Amino acid sequence: MPRYIIERNFAEQLELSKEGVEQINLINDQEGVKWIFSFLSADRKKTYCLYEAPSTEAILAAARRNNVPADVIIEVSEEIGPNMFA
Repeated sequence: MPRYIIERNFAEQLELSKEGVEQINLINDQEGVKWIFSFLSADRKKTYCLYEAPSTEAILAAARRNNVPADVIIEVSEEIGPNMFA
């Protein structure tokens, strides 16, 4: 399944709860997308998320339903790291 990096810009600091994350995962499951992990900026106003999804449209549908932004969506193809060159 294709992977995507999603940049999200929030107007205020992002605060997550267990219940909020469970709701996000439920909606994501319904839209066929999988949240793999995210990085949170130091000011807690921006995230960079790695997702698996069938399409950008599925990501946008989940974002709309979850009431979260999806400002930039980039399909990525390969994972690389320093150990690959050792």
